[in-house]
Amino acid sequence: MRSSFKYKYSIIVMMLFEYAVINAQTVTLDWKLHDIGKVRQVVTNTGWLNAKNDATFDFPGLINCEYPPGSREEHITEAGPWIGAKVNGQPLVSVVRGEEGEFWPSDESWDTMWVVHRGDTVNIGDPVNPYWQNYVGVSDEDFICRYNDYNPVSLRKADHIPLYLEVVQVSYSWGSPPLDEIIVVNYYIISKHYDLDSVYITNWMNGNVGYGETDAFGLDDETYFERDKTMAISTDLPGGEDGTAIGPIGQRNYFPPIPPGRDSSLTFIWYNGQQQGIPHTNDDRWRDMTRRVVMENQVSTGDGTKHIVSLGPYHLEKDDTLNFSVAIILGKGIQGIEDNERVLNVVRAKDYKIPSAPPSPPLKVFTDNKQVNLNWYPEPGEINPEDYTDPYRADSLFKPFEGYRVYKSTQSQAGPWTLLAEFDIPEDDYGSNTGIEYEYTDVGLLNNVDYYYSVTAFSKPDKVINFPPLESSISANSHTVVPGTTPPETVGKVAVVPNPYRGDEAYYTYNPQWEKPTGSRERWMEQDRRIQFINLPAECEIIIFTLAGDIVAKLYHNDPAKGYEDWNLTSDVGQAISSGLYLYAVQDKRNGNTQIDKFVIIK
Repeated sequence: MRSSFKYKYSIIVMMLFEYAVINAQTVTLDWKLHDIGKVRQVVTNTGWLNAKNDATFDFPGLINCEYPPGSREEHITEAGPWIGAKVNGQPLVSVVRGEEGEFWPSDESWDTMWVVHRGDTVNIGDPVNPYWQNYVGVSDEDFICRYNDYNPVSLRKADHIPLYLEVVQVSYSWGSPPLDEIIVVNYYIISKHYDLDSVYITNWMNGNVGYGETDAFGLDDETYFERDKTMAISTDLPGGEDGTAIGPIGQRNYFPPIPPGRDSSLTFIWYNGQQQGIPHTNDDRWRDMTRRVVMENQVSTGDGTKHIVSLGPYHLEKDDTLNFSVAIILGKGIQGIEDNERVLNVVRAKDYKIPSAPPSPPLKVFTDNKQVNLNWYPEPGEINPEDYTDPYRADSLFKPFEGYRVYKSTQSQAGPWTLLAEFDIPEDDYGSNTGIEYEYTDVGLLNNVDYYYSVTAFSKPDKVINFPPLESSISANSHTVVPGTTPPETVGKVAVVPNPYRGDEAYYTYNPQWEKPTGSRERWMEQDRRIQFINLPAECEIIIFTLAGDIVAKLYHNDPAKGYEDWNLTSDVGQAISSGLYLYAVQDKRNGNTQIDKFVIIK
């Protein structure tokens, strides 16, 4: 017990020291979130796939590799490559890994995460001397960055001897089927100083699968390996504190071919969730990544799972490049991952030149009393999905647009989504032939609560290569909408809802939610309580009193388009109010008119 405490204490001290060192240097740290499809994954310009538990970055409440969107189900706690090679006979390993990482970007302002979309052409890097000139976007959402193992931050790492490697990283994400459950990360490794021999490429992953709001989400997992595909699959066992996961995660490794005359060395090793046995030193990592062993599938001991997949040896000349890819594949169950892996292989064989979804329609939203009007008619100068062309269709259909779909959610901009309507081209061989519309009105709504809408465009299927109809991203075109009335001319009809407010009522379970966690929290807390003052004039002050005349809180409202104001039942000094009868006074700041009324709190 004492040795375990000392180990954890030393790790914490080391992390704090390294965090201070990192921030003492001038580096351009950046991150982006792939969320255009069904997988939400943070990518950093240190090469680390992560979202939390990393003091280097400030991730605002994100979880680790969420799938499906809005599920709070995690799949990766940490992942990234290790590169090993021999220099003058000495084995060295440089790793991408959180605070222990040895790869960092430069201090140049342009050494950030670059975002490029399909078909766009961009010069990546220094405006004068870009490191990737005329880069053409491949997926719906490409992230490009660069890092190395020999900059000042890297050299300050204890026991780190650099291989003098530069890595250009490019990740792909798609917003529509059949690729919206996949993220592909490409690594271009460039040797800047040595001719490197005995090069080994290793992918490390901590595949914790489960509901991320509990610390137990990473305990009952196990990993197995499909050797013919060099694919490791981490899966959650049914039940347990974290429940039963919707889907496992696959790590499909696309290594470069071993040069002729070299004996291929494939390694797969899994580790349980405890620290014992997990390699943390240069020598231990080199030992494991070159072991030439493929372990039997893991049987969970309740301690979680981590693993490496490694291949070598390669030879890398100075200034040459070694390229490999890792596909993060999600899906509904093991079969979903297997199906997605087969689709990805077809797409890779076509160099990712595949049919694409139409662009999102130009959605505009208008609110009224208990209703929302959606309009997506393209005005001059706006993108028109009906005009898009696709050069990579096998059926040579010049304009493959087919129709629009209207979606609604009562929970979040990430869904879940309900299909409200579909409008498609009439009198053709596809769809229901309803005819094209550009407007939809949703009625019977509650005023002053959040709803979420999206309108997508979809294409005809490509029957020549058996490619399905493709649809623009729902999440990329989603809007938060609050129906309601405009402010009245003055006070007189101000009211409180709900009145009485009942503390034993689970308002957060309503659909749509009356109360919901603020920020990125998943679970409701006391400070999320909510009453609402409605029918407020555009500019007014609300003063809340006890029956004894003591002021509890003051609220200021100044909004010409919104006639309500929320209050979380917390006083101006931060105390939750108790049960009782309360008075309120609303003064119209434009004319001085005042309305006084009451409400009841029952806890």
